[in-house]
Amino acid sequence: MSVHATLAASHPQTRNTSTDALDKTPDPDGYVVFDRVQKSYDGVSLVIKDLNLSVSKGEFLTMLGPSGSGKTTCLMMLAGFEIATHGEIRLSGRDINLVPPHKRGIGMVFQSYALFPHMTVAENLSFPLEVRGIAKSQREAQVKRALDMVKMGSFADRRPAQLSGGQQQRIALARALVFDPALVLMDEPLGALDKHLREHMQLEIKSLHERIGITVVYVTHDQGEALTMSDRIAVFNDGKIQQLAPPSEVYEKPQNSFVAQFIGANNSLRGVVEQIANGRANVRLSSGELIDATAVGVSEKGQPTSVSIRPERVEFKPDLIPQGANSIDAEVITTVYMGDILHCRLRAAGSDNFVVKMRNTLGQARLSPGDRIKIGWHPEDAHALDPA
Repeated sequence: MSVHATLAASHPQTRNTSTDALDKTPDPDGYVVFDRVQKSYDGVSLVIKDLNLSVSKGEFLTMLGPSGSGKTTCLMMLAGFEIATHGEIRLSGRDINLVPPHKRGIGMVFQSYALFPHMTVAENLSFPLEVRGIAKSQREAQVKRALDMVKMGSFADRRPAQLSGGQQQRIALARALVFDPALVLMDEPLGALDKHLREHMQLEIKSLHERIGITVVYVTHDQGEALTMSDRIAVFNDGKIQQLAPPSEVYEKPQNSFVAQFIGANNSLRGVVEQIANGRANVRLSSGELIDATAVGVSEKGQPTSVSIRPERVEFKPDLIPQGANSIDAEVITTVYMGDILHCRLRAAGSDNFVVKMRNTLGQARLSPGDRIKIGWHPEDAHALDPA
């Protein structure tokens, strides 16, 4: 796919993002397809367990998960540095399991940048083109174009040691794009940058993706990074995808307790289902309160559950607690000033770590340790999941 293709021509297709879809045969028309893929290093234990995943052409898909969850192994199999123990990996309809890495037409960006220190920036970009036997005049044109893409055209004659970390990362990205790859893989590419530069580069990469429409598979353990950049997120744990959905859905509608706890801040309250109907569950919390929640990981009366509530969805002002909301008593333990928000830790519903986040706005009521308050939230903002 040419780096001058437009994103509109290859916009990701809408597909079923429910947990049931994760166990089904992947879309055969996907641009990148993992079909019942398994990976074992010792022939006994599986690092990747029956992975089914389709990536659309032009999509930015992020594989997100903790260390050891299997996300990097999947990326290495797609790149060709690891071979699947079972199943097929297809690129544009072609089985690439046994295709050598240099013949897959895939660009790679690593956390370490992997730039040759003895070469200039232009020479670093020219090298993969030389390996492919491209004529010098064409190499020069492609190097210039790739550097212009990442706004580094004036740095062609510098060496990597003369560049900042962010500039080196831009060059590493340009080198991955210089030969018009079919696909670009990024493995924790921003992990070595400081917070401010990392956030800036997230937006730069997202903007570049939108401009040129390249297909990207991105690996990270940074939840904020995944939410900021992705068309869809595949949340990994224990060698399996726990949820596959757009960022807003992964955050707003977690499908299990792992996703709820791993993505962003979360309050988790233990309880038992007393009644369930029409997608709604009445849950008796371990502290005795009865609340309503959206039934996600439960299906019958008597099931233990963990109810997930995002801190920013909890209200403490009486006039702002919506009608029909769950409402419980709470006591303020600590309040922490964090600039744009106020972070309050409460004793509520049997937990000493119930968190409420409040916007730091003019006239915002202040809470002090020892204050006794009522808190409330919409039943739609509470999700009755599998036990944590």
